[in-house]
Amino acid sequence: MTGKRPRPPRGFRDFTPDLMILRKELFSRLEKLFQRYGYDPIDTPIVEYWETLAGKYGEEAENKLIWRFKDPWSGREYALRYDLTVPLARFIASHQDVVLPFKRYHIAPVWRHEEPQKGRYREFYQCDADIVGSSYPEADAEIVNLVVDALRVLGFNDGFKVRVNDRRLLTGIFEEELGIENPLPVYRAIDKLDKIGVEGVKRELMERIGLNGTTTEKILEIISLRGDPDETLDKIEEKYGNNKNVKEATRHLREMFDLIFERKLTLLDLSLVRGLDYYTGPILEVVLDKPKIGSVAGGGRYDNLIGIFLGKEIPATGVSIGIERIIDAGIELGIYTLRRKTVTQIQVIVVDRESYKYAWEVASRLRSMGFNTRIDVSRLKEQTQRKKARRLSIPVLAFIGLKEMESKTVTLYFTESGERIENIKVDEAKDIIQKRL
Repeated sequence: MTGKRPRPPRGFRDFTPDLMILRKELFSRLEKLFQRYGYDPIDTPIVEYWETLAGKYGEEAENKLIWRFKDPWSGREYALRYDLTVPLARFIASHQDVVLPFKRYHIAPVWRHEEPQKGRYREFYQCDADIVGSSYPEADAEIVNLVVDALRVLGFNDGFKVRVNDRRLLTGIFEEELGIENPLPVYRAIDKLDKIGVEGVKRELMERIGLNGTTTEKILEIISLRGDPDETLDKIEEKYGNNKNVKEATRHLREMFDLIFERKLTLLDLSLVRGLDYYTGPILEVVLDKPKIGSVAGGGRYDNLIGIFLGKEIPATGVSIGIERIIDAGIELGIYTLRRKTVTQIQVIVVDRESYKYAWEVASRLRSMGFNTRIDVSRLKEQTQRKKARRLSIPVLAFIGLKEMESKTVTLYFTESGERIENIKVDEAKDIIQKRL
């Protein structure tokens, strides 16, 4: 390591204060929104028993992406949290006294053994909201309304689309109408559409999966159906309306879309399949108009997942907001800036050592008024203190020298406007500072 800067492992990151200030602000916006919708916070361990996660995510996740390890003392296998949904299902099975429908949000890190790239990390935060205990379309509609509001409180206004599909449409059309006996490889191929394009999906279906040309063309025709929900549902019903699963899905989706406020931001898209195996009904993804970084939120209905742990079916639906991609996109688009280098609002500038004790008292008073206040603890010269405060863009400087100590006052300087106010009694400073912050 000599001569080299130590770095975190690939796919893991340090966060400097300016990034953490932005992240905490965005987390706070989401938390307030979730609470406005009546969702309560929970938390779960970062580590689960391997058997808790096994069999829930699909072959690729369990063979490659889940961080798993064996405890050297007990010999038991554990795994790091892969998402927040399976831990929620385990949580419900562990806490059967929760009042249903149970609305929860969870903002926490998860871990995936991904190949790191733009917008994709091995450790990242998810911001989840779920409704447990309702099988009705209004629960799915609320999740869509919630995610639309979430993108807006995060600053994206109308620069995104919510793609919606239903796993029952896929079951009815692909498995029953087209007779595909093993649909999961087909779904995984379709899930790569944005990455490899139509021709890439066609090659996967024919060369890797072994479907014939007729079936492949029918699949490509079906996944090209996307657009206005009502019009797209009409086309689906016209062609596959006698299928039971298709009937159930279209009825559910029509009721659901009727309760979605921002219809202009939603579209029904039969190419949306979602890669996880546990979805059973409506599924959704949110994509930004720009930059093209993949989905920034996704989710859906998973009515069978909790039953794996509990032995009885409890319906559930939810969404996971990919805050890391949203932050990366927001910085790239200029929606977010990293101007704030510190949470400090006031820097007490100690002009001379004789007044230091009084300056210490002023700093304490300012903190008791609710201001984030720092004071020099390194015995720096006044000029150096000002220079460092300027580098951190601290908005208010409170000068304390012999004059201020003798008169029991403070001199305030507001860095943005250049305004300087002298001979202020400390108790009178609160209103003056608040008006200018």
